[in-house]
Amino acid sequence: MRNIFLAGLVAIVALSACEHKEPAAEANKKFSLSDTMQHMIQLDTVKISPMTGELSLSGVVEYNDNNVVKVYPRSSGQVIVTKVSVGDLVSEGQTLAIVKSADVAGNYSDLTGANADVSIAKRQMDNVESLYKNGINSEKEYNEAKQNYEKAVAARNKIQSLININGGGKTNSGGEYVITAPRSGYVVEKKVSAGAFIRNDMGDNLFTISDLKNVWVYANVYEADISRIKEGFDVKVIPLSYPDRVFAGKINKISQALDAQSKALKVRIDLDNKDLLLKPEMFTKVVVNNKDGGSAICIPATAILSQDGKNYVVVYKSNDDMSIAEVNVLKTVGDHAYLKDGVKEGQLLITKNQLFIFNQLLGE
Repeated sequence: MRNIFLAGLVAIVALSACEHKEPAAEANKKFSLSDTMQHMIQLDTVKISPMTGELSLSGVVEYNDNNVVKVYPRSSGQVIVTKVSVGDLVSEGQTLAIVKSADVAGNYSDLTGANADVSIAKRQMDNVESLYKNGINSEKEYNEAKQNYEKAVAARNKIQSLININGGGKTNSGGEYVITAPRSGYVVEKKVSAGAFIRNDMGDNLFTISDLKNVWVYANVYEADISRIKEGFDVKVIPLSYPDRVFAGKINKISQALDAQSKALKVRIDLDNKDLLLKPEMFTKVVVNNKDGGSAICIPATAILSQDGKNYVVVYKSNDDMSIAEVNVLKTVGDHAYLKDGVKEGQLLITKNQLFIFNQLLGE
């Protein structure tokens, strides 16, 4: 009776063990790919690659300070009219604003007096020269008259230069001068409007012009993540306005001080903006790729199959030689999965429609 009981117990244990076999233990049964299946699968090679990590930051687009021109007033006065608005495309030499200036009007008044002084000095010099040639006046008197004329001309030229400087060569005797664009580009900043007064002590620019073909993106990095960034790291910039567009760039500069208000470190990314989609003050998502995590086995994330809390891949050697391997995933970044073990560099994995083959190898 006891022998019968023991025999039954052994049979139960054996059946239980069969029911809980792992997929890797049951795998590697003979299975061949048909001609049709050969065209339905994809293969990829196991590689050893630098292990990247992604850090997501918030950013904002700014114009490139190295590629802008700030336009300042040439003299005090009142703005009569402005010809442009923020966002307008302007050409070099195009009128931005017209200013009426008492300083410019005063310079023209001084120029009128200086021209009169030159005329008087010229007549006196001519008279003295004539008398000198006839032996009536001395050479000293002639030289003095000539010097007075030259001084009058110099004084007039000085006033003319002031007019050219204060008005940029575009003025009139009524005191108006024209502010023009020094280069072609977009008006990204405007700080003046019609009727505004410009004082000599203001010292502020009136317009800012940039071509916007290259912009900066500033992103905030908080203290816990500072060690995860370095200059030269690749980044992907995704504007909130265009979530389907990805701009590739690199971290070009890292600030050496935390912002007093946000307690964050600012990093700068230079971006080409040839399509002019990125505008100053746009908000963006910035994804930093960190490659300082060492190297690991790297495979396409699509190669992994999950079952019962474990991860598996289908290893391909030939159409008649395929097997299942359990893998330990360290982390997944984008389209790549980094493994601790389970496969070796150079092995081929099936990355498309491998579930059917996986089940066939298990005998399901």
